[in-house]
Amino acid sequence: MRIRMGACCTCQRVKKREVYRVKNAENKEEREADEEHDGIVGRGDFGARVRLHGSSRFVSMYSQQGKKGVNQDAMTVWEHFGGEKGAFFCGVFDGHGPSGHRVAQFIRDRLPSKLSVASKDNSQDFEKDIHHHPLFSKWKSTFPQSFKDIDNALEGEEKIDSFSSGTTAVTLIKQGEHLIIGNLGDSRAIMCTRDDTDQLVPEQLTVDLKPNLPVESERIKSCKGRVMATAEEPNVFRVWMPEQDCPGLAMARAFGDFCLKDYGVISVPEIFYRKISERDEFVVLASDGVWDVLSNYEVIKTVATAKKRSMAARLVVERAVRTWKQKYPCSKTDDCAVVCLFFKRPKPMLLKTMSQAAGLNMSFPETGRNEENSAIIAETDDGLDTLLNFKGTEEGEDGDGGDLPERHRRRARVRPIPS
Repeated sequence: MRIRMGACCTCQRVKKREVYRVKNAENKEEREADEEHDGIVGRGDFGARVRLHGSSRFVSMYSQQGKKGVNQDAMTVWEHFGGEKGAFFCGVFDGHGPSGHRVAQFIRDRLPSKLSVASKDNSQDFEKDIHHHPLFSKWKSTFPQSFKDIDNALEGEEKIDSFSSGTTAVTLIKQGEHLIIGNLGDSRAIMCTRDDTDQLVPEQLTVDLKPNLPVESERIKSCKGRVMATAEEPNVFRVWMPEQDCPGLAMARAFGDFCLKDYGVISVPEIFYRKISERDEFVVLASDGVWDVLSNYEVIKTVATAKKRSMAARLVVERAVRTWKQKYPCSKTDDCAVVCLFFKRPKPMLLKTMSQAAGLNMSFPETGRNEENSAIIAETDDGLDTLLNFKGTEEGEDGDGGDLPERHRRRARVRPIPS
């Protein structure tokens, strides 16, 4: 009798647990559905979902106003870009000048649409590039023309004074395993990948287009523009008009800034191509408010150790703000905007013990699962896939040159493909 009663009670407890798990699963699906639509403001061309903030399974976005006035940073993500499932457009735009915030928003709202429509134009004869995927050859032609058209549209926009205001643009399109990056100005895109020892290392995907770069400086000077730094900021080179000490633009390429377009500042983006491999984890796009104080390694470490993907971008911004206050206590914090795009599906996990954690291979969601590992998988938030087995070192985190151990610095260099 006791055995039957015990069996009956056990049965009831199991049923209660099952009901609890079902309700939790339903609630989790509802939460994910809410999060998936958080930040979506509408539909773009070909049914793309336009996101200005928030997060989804593959995206984390966050921006914070600095202490210099209105937030001049803007950002956007178009999911299912061009009507292609799983395709993304990501962009971060850092405005400057009196109307910089309006210029950044103008470009944010129009550039993705222009690129999306242009990508469907099959009438163009794209130059074949035997060194890259045919997709790159197509975008290599589409990007510069789209940037030019949008810059012309900005110049004709009477409601926005873009004579001495402009914006950067670091943009990325992901189609399958292909990444195409278009960059204008000094915002930056980096990738988190794994080296031969399975450690996470940064790879810079773009070049900060500063006026003192030899190629940029030569072009500006050949157009009668001036490149120089002031005594107050000896390390910050700026572009000046031939006869006037204005406006002092701290980048060599930008949308807008039409007072300098006759003097060497251009809106032609640098185009880069990167094929995604199994070693690659995510990309981060951010304005210079982040890169002025955080190294590439510090950024990927912050993202990789976030407990939830949805919090990754915010954690980067918060770390940048803290570092601004520590490094430059007398300076006003700059605006910060961050977009993180993850390549692999989330793998929610709840570990019973640390010994079980040690037995897991979480390098890639598609591999490393055996029966023992599968037995301890349970429902949790979106995040323990980012990336619990982060391997790194605290040595040399501060500074651009010393943010990685010596054996990893070669891997972390910029790898551009000239446009």
